[in-house]
Amino acid sequence: MKRLCIALGILIMMTNIANAAEAYFGGGCFWCMEAAYQEVPEVTDAISGYTDDDVEIVKVIYDPAKISYAKLVEIYWYNVDPFDSNGQFFDRGHKYRTAIYAANEEEKKIAEASKAKMEKEFSKPVAVQILPVNGFKKAEEAHQDFYQKNENHYQRYKKGSGREDFLKKMWGSANKGEK
Repeated sequence: MKRLCIALGILIMMTNIANAAEAYFGGGCFWCMEAAYQEVPEVTDAISGYTDDDVEIVKVIYDPAKISYAKLVEIYWYNVDPFDSNGQFFDRGHKYRTAIYAANEEEKKIAEASKAKMEKEFSKPVAVQILPVNGFKKAEEAHQDFYQKNENHYQRYKKGSGREDFLKKMWGSANKGEK
């Protein structure tokens, strides 16, 4: 019986891995983006990391049968200032740029359509770039789940940077996934 339980557990884990997809988003400080996606029940994991050119990003692991890529993109908008072309809040420069990293043409089309919808809704250009996935290097362990391991520091950072107030003012209760 014990072997059967172990075998079933392994089979379930393999099925979950086989169904997993990945999405990549740059939204300034990866602590904030990781926290936002970790709070989405359909997301399996969110991992802080860097692109090959050292931009802070989050890798979102999800099951496409439970949540769509389009929904992940929608959640993204509620967690960034889409009009800032030089970083996010306290964090300035290339390393903190906003970008949706598309792994294929389908993701690129979804991201571009979503961006166009945002530009139409706000009647101004959106600074978020749609780029091809440019590698992923997992950030140091100290950065993983930072919002949980260092909750007080994280909350002070988010509030002090202006991110929290901006997101509430910009998106109000629509800010799904905001932590």
